[in-house]
Amino acid sequence: MSGHTSLPNTLPASGTRWTAAVVLSALFAIFGANLPAVAAGSTTTAEQGTVQAADLLETLPVKGRAPKTGYERSLFGPTWADVDQNGCDTRNDILNRDLTDITYVNSVPCTVKTGVLADPYTGTVIDFVRGTTTSSAVQIDHVVALSDAWQKGAQQLTTEQRTAFANDPLNLQATDGPTNQQKGDGDAATWLPPAKGFRCEYVARQVAVKARYSLWVTQAEHDAIAGILAGCPGQPAPTIVQPASTTTTVYYANCAEAVAAGAAPLYAGNPGYRAGLDGDGDGVACEG
Repeated sequence: MSGHTSLPNTLPASGTRWTAAVVLSALFAIFGANLPAVAAGSTTTAEQGTVQAADLLETLPVKGRAPKTGYERSLFGPTWADVDQNGCDTRNDILNRDLTDITYVNSVPCTVKTGVLADPYTGTVIDFVRGTTTSSAVQIDHVVALSDAWQKGAQQLTTEQRTAFANDPLNLQATDGPTNQQKGDGDAATWLPPAKGFRCEYVARQVAVKARYSLWVTQAEHDAIAGILAGCPGQPAPTIVQPASTTTTVYYANCAEAVAAGAAPLYAGNPGYRAGLDGDGDGVACEG
């Protein structure tokens, strides 16, 4: 995506649905459904924060869930296809993006052998080791599940668009395997990451993905997302996910240091957060 379209200076009051054609045009320019998936390590000139997630949510149609009839994983293209044609499949693209301290199975920097995941869903640190009994410890979650998408508009997409959806880095996140299995195909009304500090970013990504691929939300899902975003006003609707390796390394020996630095509270997935500072394991450390 190149360039960006400015939105009006005055936005509708919270809770109202945007109807102005200029606003919808700007949103489509940023989150258009026909865009190809962006490579996991790439950059884009579209500015983060151009659209607030709460405002973008109000542009999504609200409908009932369609039947799951006819859903098959194969309708979203080959599993972990190399859609960006960089010679590396999507699963390894995302491992390369979300893990640090990475080693590879050979001299080609593609297939990850080992690495460390600071899991934003659980607020824990997971050591990844490739192997038949160990690889599943880190799985790649579809932020908007494929089955959920199928029941909320993806049936009308082309195979090419569904393949892009299934491999879009914005819709993918490396996470704890058991937690990913627990989520299944749940939407925001039925499942949220255990680490509460990541929930705002999580639902903002769901909204951005659904806008990009012209999907809808149910009323319960809409209300759940709106309720979460109400607790983090100004949360942007992202267009990319930054690689973990570019995140500034920040370490606080204890909460007193974090408070003294003016950084508290610390949220899971953000610099400085670690499970050792999060006594109740809710994804927010040094909150009081």
